[in-house]
Amino acid sequence: MFSHIFVGVADFERALRFYAPVMQALGQQQRFIDRTRPWAGWQTEGVARPLFLIGTPFEGEHLTGNGQMTAFLADSRAQVDAVYQTALVFGGSSEGTPGLRPEYHADYYGAYFRDTEGNKLCVACHVAEA
Repeated sequence: MFSHIFVGVADFERALRFYAPVMQALGQQQRFIDRTRPWAGWQTEGVARPLFLIGTPFEGEHLTGNGQMTAFLADSRAQVDAVYQTALVFGGSSEGTPGLRPEYHADYYGAYFRDTEGNKLCVACHVAEA
């Protein structure tokens, strides 16, 4: 469904220090970093799309949308926990600790946090675990 998702950041180096370990905890491979533009991208190994990108907006403006959120898919609840903890260690702030959210569906296990720029993020697992 998605070709790519781009999250705008004002302080690229600070954002990169946050996203590099978060993407690693998600098992995503870094595709590139271009500090001259500046922007960086990650993808699932062996798959060209979708691509997740961070960078300074082309128009030169930084906008953090109210109500906008990027949600990453985790393979397990343990990965949700690990990504959430990684986000907090690298400068993110909590918007909801890891846990079941049965109001979405019985097996929805997610966590919510903001990056160093204020963008809201989620990591979620949708499978039942014993």
